Amino acid sequence: MRTLPGLLTLTIFVTSGLCAVYHQLSDLTQEEFDFVIVGGGTAGAVLANRLSEVESFHVLLIEAGPSNDGVLDAQVPFFASNLLNSPYDWNFTTTPQKYANERVVPYGRGHILGGCSSINAMVYTRGSVDDYDRWARITGDPGWSWNEMLPYFIKHERFVQPQDGRNVTGEFNVTTHGFDGITRVSLPNQLQKPFDENVFAAADELGGNFEFNLDMNSGKPLGTGWAQGTNGGGERSSSATSYLTREVQVRTNLHILLNTRTTRIQRSQISGHDGPEFNRVETFGNDNTSRIFQGTKEVILSAGTIGSPHILFHSGFGDAQELQSVGIHPLVHLPSLGKNLTDHPRLQMDFAANNTGPNVLADPTLLAEVLEEWKSSRTGPLTNICGLQFSSLGTPAGRKLGPAAAPHVAVGVVVVSPASRGTLTIDSSDPFDSPVIDPAFFTAPVDVAAARDAIRNIRKFFTAKSWNGYIISEISKSAGAESDDELDTFVSGNFGTAWHPVSTAAMSPKGADYGVVDPDLRVKGVYGLRIVDASIMVSVVEYIVTPTRVLQGGLGSLLLLLAIRKHRYM
Repeated sequence: MRTLPGLLTLTIFVTSGLCAVYHQLSDLTQEEFDFVIVGGGTAGAVLANRLSEVESFHVLLIEAGPSNDGVLDAQVPFFASNLLNSPYDWNFTTTPQKYANERVVPYGRGHILGGCSSINAMVYTRGSVDDYDRWARITGDPGWSWNEMLPYFIKHERFVQPQDGRNVTGEFNVTTHGFDGITRVSLPNQLQKPFDENVFAAADELGGNFEFNLDMNSGKPLGTGWAQGTNGGGERSSSATSYLTREVQVRTNLHILLNTRTTRIQRSQISGHDGPEFNRVETFGNDNTSRIFQGTKEVILSAGTIGSPHILFHSGFGDAQELQSVGIHPLVHLPSLGKNLTDHPRLQMDFAANNTGPNVLADPTLLAEVLEEWKSSRTGPLTNICGLQFSSLGTPAGRKLGPAAAPHVAVGVVVVSPASRGTLTIDSSDPFDSPVIDPAFFTAPVDVAAARDAIRNIRKFFTAKSWNGYIISEISKSAGAESDDELDTFVSGNFGTAWHPVSTAAMSPKGADYGVVDPDLRVKGVYGLRIVDASIMVSVVEYIVTPTRVLQGGLGSLLLLLAIRKHRYM
C-alpha cells in the first residue's frame, strides 16, 4: 500500500471561498475542486472531514438527499424504524425473489446526509477476525487483515458511558475499544428487567455456543453479550453528526451540496496519464438545474452498494454487451461491476410472554411523556436501541416490534455468512430510473439450512429454565413448523432483508482481470476515480444477534474505517 504522497502526485489546486452548505445546486457557482466526493453517506461524510483537514485541499461533497439537521427520527435512537419508507429512504425494491414465490422485498437505503448511518438501528458490530483475514487473502493485501484493521477501528471510536450513568464494568472489553475518536459508541442506557437476567441465566445453563461473551466486537462474535451502538449522550451518532459538525462545516475549504443527484462520471477532456481519466461529475439538482464539477486530483464515489455501480453503469462502465443492450455506449469494460451482490436475509419469530414492560408505542400518553423526557434531558427509554446480543452457530437474531399488542418477545433470524450471490443491473439508459436489484436470497441451499438451524437454536434457547413462567409459547407463523419442509415454507414466505448489501464493486488483487477496484480502492483501468463505500467489500461481514427489537445496522463503523485508514488519505 502507498501513503498519501504516493497517491496524490498532482500540483495542489488552491482556491478561495467560504465553506457553505448548499441546499440547491444553483446556489453553488464554483465548479473546480481538488476532490469531489459523490455521496454524503456513512463513508462520504468521513472523507469530507478527513480531506478538508488539509487546508490546501478544496473538497466538494455532493449528497442526493436533504440535511439531517432537525430530523427528530434521525436523532432519537428509539425512533429509527420510522425512517424506513420515508422521504429519507431511497425506497428501492428488489426484483421478484424466486425463493419467496416471486415476492418483492422492500430495500431501504439512506437518502439523507449521513446516508444509512442516519437511518439504521445504530447497532455497532465489526464482524469477525475471519472476515478481514479472508479479505486480505483474496486481495493479496495484508493491510485488510483483522490485526491491521483493528487499530483503525479503535482510532475512530469514542466509547462513552451510557446516558443513565450506570456502571458497565464487566459488559465490554476495554482493550478492544477507543476513547478518543469521533464516533460515539455506547452500551444500553436502561436495562430491561427481568429479561436481561433471564438471557444470561439461559446462557449459563445451556453453555456452548450460547455462553457469555464479554465483547461481541472482539473479533470473536459467538455467544451471548451486550449489544453496542453508535449512540452517545442519548442521541444517534451518525457520520453526519460525528464528522460534519458545525466546527467542520465552517472550514473554508469544504463545500457541502445537498438535494443533488449525480447522474454520470465523465471522462476528462485532457488527461496527463497513459490511460483514460474520469474526473468530471455530472449533476442534476432538485431545482431543475444541472452542472458539471471537476475533481482535479480525484473523484471519489461513495454512493453506496446500490448508488455507486448505478452511476458507473450510466457512465459507460460495466460489461460492454450488457451496456449496449440498454443503449449505453461502453467506455470501460468491467464485467464484474454489479455482480456478487451479497446481503443478510432476515426473518422474525415471536414468543408470547407474561410481561415485557410498558409498551411505549402502544400508549400515546406514555409516548408523549418519554419524548418530553428525552427532549429535556436526553434520558429515558427512547435513548435505547437494544440491549443484548446472542449468536449461535453464527446465526444472529434481531429485534423488532411484533405484530400483536399483547406482551411478547420478537427475535430476528439473520443468516450472517450467506453463500447466495445476486446482481445489480440497469434496464434503461435513463440515470433517473431505479436500478434492478436482485439479491437472490436463499438461492444457495446452505443458506436455507442455516436458517432452519437458527430457528431450532432459538427455540432451544427459550427452553432454558430461566424462561419458565416468562415465555408462554411461540406465536409467530413459524409456530408448529417442525420438519425441514415446514420450516422451509416458513422461511420462503416470511424473510426480508437486514439491509446490509455489499460487494457490487468488489476489490481484487492489483493486476487481476476481475473485480472493480484494487486494494487501494482505485477503479481498475482508469485514473482519477476511486470508490469508498460498502460496494468494495470482498464479502459481507458476520452480523450479530439481538433478541429484542429492530436490528438493522452494523456496517456503519466499517465504512467509517474505510475512509480514515492511514494507507488511504492520511
